[in-house]
Amino acid sequence: MTDDSCSPTAAEVEEEAVRLIDLPALRAAAIAGILLVAGFAAGRLGAEPVQVGGYVLALAVGGWTFVPEALRNLLRRRINIGTLMAVAAAGAVILGEVGEAASLAFLFSISEALEAFALARARHSLRALLSIVPDTATVVRDGAERQVDVDELVPGDVMFIRPGERVPTDGVIRHGRTAIDTSPVTGESVPLEAGPGDAVFAGSINGNGTIDVEVVARSTENSLARVVHIVEEAQERKGQGQRIADRFARPLVPGVIVLATAIALIGSLAGDPGVWIERSLVVLVAAAPCALAISVPVAVFAAIGAASRGGVLVKGGLALETLGKVKVVALDKTGTLTRGRPRVILLSPAPGRSESELLWTAASVESRSEHPLARAIVEAAAGNIADATDVTAVVGNGVLGVLDGKRVRLGRPGFIEVGPLAAQVADAQAGGATVVLVEVDHELLGLIAVRDELRPEAVAAAASLRGMGLELAMLSGDNRATATALAREAGIDQVYAELRPEEKAEVVRQLQQRGAVAMVGDGINDAPALATADVGIAMGAMGTDVAIETADVALMGEDLRHLPQAIEHARRSVRIMHQNLFLSASILIVLVPLAAFGVLGLAAVVAAHEVAEVVVIANGVRAARLLQLVQVPVPAGSATAVLAPSR
Repeated sequence: MTDDSCSPTAAEVEEEAVRLIDLPALRAAAIAGILLVAGFAAGRLGAEPVQVGGYVLALAVGGWTFVPEALRNLLRRRINIGTLMAVAAAGAVILGEVGEAASLAFLFSISEALEAFALARARHSLRALLSIVPDTATVVRDGAERQVDVDELVPGDVMFIRPGERVPTDGVIRHGRTAIDTSPVTGESVPLEAGPGDAVFAGSINGNGTIDVEVVARSTENSLARVVHIVEEAQERKGQGQRIADRFARPLVPGVIVLATAIALIGSLAGDPGVWIERSLVVLVAAAPCALAISVPVAVFAAIGAASRGGVLVKGGLALETLGKVKVVALDKTGTLTRGRPRVILLSPAPGRSESELLWTAASVESRSEHPLARAIVEAAAGNIADATDVTAVVGNGVLGVLDGKRVRLGRPGFIEVGPLAAQVADAQAGGATVVLVEVDHELLGLIAVRDELRPEAVAAAASLRGMGLELAMLSGDNRATATALAREAGIDQVYAELRPEEKAEVVRQLQQRGAVAMVGDGINDAPALATADVGIAMGAMGTDVAIETADVALMGEDLRHLPQAIEHARRSVRIMHQNLFLSASILIVLVPLAAFGVLGLAAVVAAHEVAEVVVIANGVRAARLLQLVQVPVPAGSATAVLAPSR
C-alpha cells in the first residue's frame, strides 16, 4: 500500500506558520545546512573527525523532517517519497558517503519547508478572513449597552453598530438606515443601501448610519466561518490533475524500488557490487516524484485561496479545473441576471380612471400578500394604502379582496380580461414586464407593469463572457416574452423560458453536448440544474445556504462581473497545473536513465531534483495572484463598458 503524499507532515504545519522562519522544517534545514558547510570546511582543513561529525549531525537534523514519518508509514505498510529518501540516505551511509547522505537530507528538508510554506500560506489566507471580524460587540441587554466578546453573541441579541464599525456576526437590521461596505468579504466595490429587514454579514463595514442589528448566527456559524470551513474542506478534495499525479506516483514508488533492486542484483553479478548498489541508490533518488506529487496541490491551494479573497468560493480542485474548461455558461434570470426585486415601471389606467386610483386600489389589496410583485406594488404606493378585507389568493392567477365595500380582483391577463388595454398589455410584455390587471366590481381599472430589472453590470459581464469565447444561454421559469426581452437587453441570444426546475436540468444536459457547462443560479429553485451542470455556480452565497451546499463554485457577492473573473482565474490556474505536471514528469524522464547508466551521481541527482521542486512550487504559487478586472473597449452594439480579466 502506498502513500501518495510527498510530504505527510506538511499538512500538519500550524496554520499560523506563514513566515518561512516560523516553519520547523525550514529551521531544521537551516541548521542542517550550517552543519553541512561546517563539515565541508573542516574537511578542507584536514580535520576529518570534525568533518564526519558535522555531516552526521547535518544528516540527523535534516532527516528529522522526513525519516520519522517514513518509519511510521512502514509500520502501516505504506511507502511514500520519504521512504525512498530515507532508504537512499541509509544506503549512502552504508557506502561511506555520509556527506552525500547529509546533502540529501538537507535538500529534501528544504523542499519540505517550501511545500509546508505554500500550504500554510493558502490556509492562512482563508483564516485571515476571520481576522476582519472585531473581537467585541456592543449589545443591548436588560435595556443597557454593554461590551461582550463576539463568541458570547447568541441569536436574538441586538448589536449596536456605529458608523465605521465592522459587523461582528450575521444579523438583520431592526432599526436605522445606512450604506454597508461588503468589499472585505464579497469583493463588491459599491456600498449597498440597507435598512430595516435587510441582512448584514460578518466583516462588513457600516457606513454613515447607526444601526441596531439582531444577531441571527453565532460567530462560529456565521457566513465567514462557513466560507472558511467549506474552503478548508475543499482543499481536501482532489481535482482531475491531482488524480493524474497520484495515479502516476502510486505505482512509481514500488516500481522504482523494484527497478533499483534489479539494478543492484543484476549489476552485482556482472561487475563491482559496490558500484551497482550505489547506482541503484542514485536511481531511487532520481525517481522520487516529489515534484510531481506537489505540482498540482500547490497550484490548487494557491488558486482557491486567491479566489476566496476575491469573493469567489471554489469547492476543490475538481471544481477549479472544470471551471477552467467551461465552454457554455447558462444563467438563471431571476436573482442572477436580475436583482430579484421587481419594481413598478408602468401605470396604465383604463379610460376615465387615474393612476393614483389604480395604484391605491392595487396596493391596498396587495398589502396583505407576500408575493414579490405585491411588494413591488406596495413599495410604489409609498404608504398610500387603505385596509382591504377578505383578501384571498387565487394560486397561479392573482388575488381577490374587498375595499370600501367593492369587490377587487388583481391578476394576470386571462384571469382578467384585457379589454381596451390589449395594446398596452402587449407592449409591456414585449418589454419584459409582468402585467397585473386590476378590476373593481367587474369593471377594468387599469394595468400595472412590474419588471425585475437587469443588474447594472449584467450587460458588461455577458459581453466579457462572450469575449472569452463562451456560449451564453438564459434559463428562466418566467414567460417567454419577458425572458426574451431581458435576454436581448443583456446580450444573450439563447433563451429557454417557462421552465420548471426539472426542465432546467434537462436543458443543461442538452447544452452539455456542446462542452462543459457552468450553470449560474440562486441555488434554490435552480438546485437540479446546478447539480446537473459540470460546474454549478451560486450567486450571492453569503446569504444562501442552499447555494453553498448545492453549487461547486459560489460568488459570495452579487456582482456578476466576478463571474468572468473567476473563469479566467480558473483557466490560468489550470495552465499552471499543466505546466507543473509537464515539468515534473520531464525531470523524472531525464534523471532516471542518466542515473541508471551512471552518468549522474547522487549529489547531481539530488541537486537537480530539489531545484525542480523549488521551480514547481514557485510556479504553483503564481496561482495565488487573482486576475483583476479592467476596462476594455465595448463590443459593437453595446452601450456599457465591458469588464474583462487582465493578464
